[in-house]
Amino acid sequence: MRWLWLGTYERDYPRGAVLREGLRALGHDVVECHVPLWERTRHKTGAFLAPASLARTGARAAGAWASLARRERAAGPVDVVVVGYPAQPDMPLGRWVARRRRVPLVADLMISLSDTLGGDRGVGGRAGAAVGHRIDRFAARSADVVMTDTEANARWFTRAFGLPPGRAVAVPVGAEPAAFPSAPAPDGPARALFVGKLAPLHGLATVLAAARRPGTPLLTIVGDGQLRGWLDDELRRDPPAGVTHIPWVPYHELGDVIARHHIALGVFGASDKASRVVANKVWQALAVGRPVVTADTPGSREVLSDGDDALLVPVGDPAALAAALGRLGGDAGLRARLGEGARATYVREGTPQAVASRLVAAVEACRR
Repeated sequence: MRWLWLGTYERDYPRGAVLREGLRALGHDVVECHVPLWERTRHKTGAFLAPASLARTGARAAGAWASLARRERAAGPVDVVVVGYPAQPDMPLGRWVARRRRVPLVADLMISLSDTLGGDRGVGGRAGAAVGHRIDRFAARSADVVMTDTEANARWFTRAFGLPPGRAVAVPVGAEPAAFPSAPAPDGPARALFVGKLAPLHGLATVLAAARRPGTPLLTIVGDGQLRGWLDDELRRDPPAGVTHIPWVPYHELGDVIARHHIALGVFGASDKASRVVANKVWQALAVGRPVVTADTPGSREVLSDGDDALLVPVGDPAALAAALGRLGGDAGLRARLGEGARATYVREGTPQAVASRLVAAVEACRR
């Protein structure tokens, strides 16, 4: 099949990069029609959501859509149109292009705009959440295939926006093998790694509370974002022993950072959204071959098996997290066994080909 990847999506964001790599590896032709827009801002909260900032972004978006509408005509015949993640802003254009071409339209929504801003991140208020819900609903109902990252999220989209059964499908985010190659565990004392944009979803408070307990391994926190001020205050007020904070690491160096650690931390937030996701960092750790410690949620259970490739702990439970970290930190054999299981899970479910095959199957079912 020939795929037209359309929109103002973040071109280097792992979600789309993995899918496009996988489709090409499976023998498909992927044509990109892209104008950069969202790459301009790393963290899309706070000042980014102020009226003046949104107005400027809207003006740039209008220019981007006009350019995309002109350029997509030069792409030639295609079998599928995919509006890249985050698909919501570009769905009016994608719907028009797919209908004119009379081909299926795939929306890579992955997560809900209203659920993220109005719920998980708590910004925008009720009015913002209501607007986000309407945007999500239009996007989901305009597509022939709605991509989410887990079955739990697919079920949520189906209920939240009244979709027909089967329209929302789970396509895992996976990880790029070149950026996150398998690596042997390093020498030295066990060190755990937490990577994230410091959003409430990740449950950083639970991580810090666990790190303050005796017997937990050394911990590196990599990230910046919404909770940066809170984290800085916490580290000044009561700095946990053995915790290092690195505000940011370039994406091309992240695989090496994971390889220099023994244990990877996942998501520990208590929100409903947190229970449904499997974050990029989890797949990246699996690819490198590192055991993951994360919350025991419906989303996690779709990918991870407690005691095989990960240790799953109760949501928002610092004592349980500290115990799991201490157990792994003191048992190199357990770390090695879970690391082998982690790599096997990635090879089975998280490679670009494995991920893209899920999308191909969904589109083929739609076309029948």
